[in-house]
Amino acid sequence: MSAKAEAIVTAGLRPELFAGRGVLANSRTLVFITLTILVLAGFGFRVAGLSAEGLSEDELNKLNAVADYRANGLTGANGEHPMLMKALQTTSIILSEKWNSLAGPENRIAPETALRLPGAIAGALSAILIFLIAAELFGVEVALIAAGLWAFDPSGIGFSRVAKEDTFLLFFFLLANVFWLRGQRVAESTDRNPNRYYWATAACYGAMVASKYVPHFMAISWCYYWMFQQLPETRWRLGKKRLIVFLGITGIVFLILSPTVLLPETWRQMGLFAGGKRISHDGYEFMGQLYTQRFADWLNGIPVYFYFVFTAVKLPLLTVVGFVIGLPLLFRRKLGDGRYFLLFWFLLWVVAFCFPGGKFTRYYTTVLPAVLITCALGIQFAGRWIANRLTSFTSLKHYIPAAVAVIVITGSVISSIQAAPHFRLFTNSIGGGTERAGYYFPHDEFYDASMRETIATIAGRAQPNARVASESPSLASHYANISHRPDLICVSLSDPSAVSQLRPGDFIIVARGRRYFSNDPLITTLNTHFTPIATLNLGPVPSVKIYQLDENSVDALSRTSR
Repeated sequence: MSAKAEAIVTAGLRPELFAGRGVLANSRTLVFITLTILVLAGFGFRVAGLSAEGLSEDELNKLNAVADYRANGLTGANGEHPMLMKALQTTSIILSEKWNSLAGPENRIAPETALRLPGAIAGALSAILIFLIAAELFGVEVALIAAGLWAFDPSGIGFSRVAKEDTFLLFFFLLANVFWLRGQRVAESTDRNPNRYYWATAACYGAMVASKYVPHFMAISWCYYWMFQQLPETRWRLGKKRLIVFLGITGIVFLILSPTVLLPETWRQMGLFAGGKRISHDGYEFMGQLYTQRFADWLNGIPVYFYFVFTAVKLPLLTVVGFVIGLPLLFRRKLGDGRYFLLFWFLLWVVAFCFPGGKFTRYYTTVLPAVLITCALGIQFAGRWIANRLTSFTSLKHYIPAAVAVIVITGSVISSIQAAPHFRLFTNSIGGGTERAGYYFPHDEFYDASMRETIATIAGRAQPNARVASESPSLASHYANISHRPDLICVSLSDPSAVSQLRPGDFIIVARGRRYFSNDPLITTLNTHFTPIATLNLGPVPSVKIYQLDENSVDALSRTSR
């Protein structure tokens, strides 16, 4: 057996190969129980209080697409995104409605919960896939640590609680590579036919693209594959025929799971999105400064270091420390060939997401597992380093690595408990803690979460047919209808003609994270010269100011908008 093949086998799940990999890896039963607990606990964090925050405007688009599907069958609604997630959300909402028809008022499932539940499930189950990938690459001890970090990481939980495509993209990317890496091991170390793993990988990639249009994520797997092809002893080879079948399966599964791609309206929506015409705002606030948010702005848009700042301030402190320790280890040959998979993952992700001018923190979802696996490597290294220096405590030496891992994972648990249910607001001590929550990435940290309560507040004060200006007018209208105030006229704060029609008694909503170039002078005028009638918080953090206009404020806004 070649050295590479031996390394691949060693990274697998065979219990006889666990020796020397730490206390956690000594029993397959213990591994199964631990992993089950992590998945269930992670699901608990993701699903508890799932409707504690109102919908965002992006999530409302998904809810409207679901309604369109139910009313008209398959349509191009929200067609700039594939169909798979919306199909799962449709199922979730239908089932929740059936449940609500049977359950009492106190047990009813809110629409926000039903819409977000599929993502919460996918996010929790991703812990299993992270475990399986890390086990193939680095062994069971690292795999359990990585799964534990994912289960309880505040950002990982927060991303899973948003009804967006990134969680499903990640889920199927991970599942594809579980089969891909297992196929590598079967091809290199056994005489079994690995074809079934190749076809399963292809099917998962079809589901991945049916979740979000990012087929370039397949390049991570292919780069790792091609790295071995020049080695004469390599047996992991597809060949041209199997490659054609692979791509064919990917395409067929994609069409089955996202048939709306065949509709002309879908292509029209994708064209608008690709041309930047679906972006309803002209900026993004990052660390108190406004930047353009167009993808084509490249280095002139949101800074390249955006996600590096996120890594430093939005992960638990001990996780950051573990990542800093683990990252240099990826460049050590002693770690084995599995490190190349992570290196390609990081490299291709950085190229795809750091250099374009348009960025959102939820894009970090798809690299977070690589960060946490690297952190797990750092934790394992630190635990063994400490154990090797405590020679006077031989009886405890084997327990120290496990203890270090438990301490770091416990740090994530505590961070998530403190952040719940507003996990996106979590900011570690490097970033300034709770006092700086909402400062770094306000658009993604608040994400319209207080609009439901904001409109409810306005609904109790507004005169008939009052105007309500905000940067999320469709969302405001949605919650106005729920508050039994369909008469409220919801307009865009960035629309000069709409703002010019505001009169005394009308309202302006200044939501954190919705500051743009188009509304910055107006918001500055309001914040500097006028007092809001109400200030709403998201947890302990101020999130929205509500202004009711009088003669003076109308005159001031008129002068500002000239």
